[in-house]
Amino acid sequence: MKLTETKLKGCFIFEHDLYKDERGTFQEAYNRKDFERLTGLKVDFVQDNISTSKNGVLRGLHFQKEPHGQAKLIKVLRGEVLDVIVDLRKDSKTFGEHLKLKIKASEGKSIFIPKGMAHGFLCLSEETVFQYKCDAFYNPNSESGIVYNDPDLAIDWGHPSAELILSEKDRHLPVLKALQL
Repeated sequence: MKLTETKLKGCFIFEHDLYKDERGTFQEAYNRKDFERLTGLKVDFVQDNISTSKNGVLRGLHFQKEPHGQAKLIKVLRGEVLDVIVDLRKDSKTFGEHLKLKIKASEGKSIFIPKGMAHGFLCLSEETVFQYKCDAFYNPNSESGIVYNDPDLAIDWGHPSAELILSEKDRHLPVLKALQL
């Protein structure tokens, strides 16, 4: 397994070993001992979520406000996404910056997103199955987000806005400047 820290401190890309033979593939998607050894972090994942999305679906940019913030370990199980992470940690050198990654299930990568970051993704394949391991339980009163087309973030989703499929909630999220962080 290979680990790379991104420009957003504490956000890591895991490239898992993928074993292939005539039967198919095998991959160890998560191992607590390896995670702790490579990152130096002890994270107790308590909830797994799985979403399915069709081509053009944009989910995000979501986060949980403190004291119910969530660190996440994300993985594409089927398909491909454009994944976007925004640093919302006011004391961070990269506050307000974002990271964009294309993630394909066939590559076997996982991304660790620490607390204090917003996350979203755009489905680029006919169907995507996406998994989130979370270190805190979902709390509806702490649910928040940033609108996908915030002009200050200037995220290029690489897809015409008129063709994006968004929930009504995601269409009406506030811009980053309007949030009380």
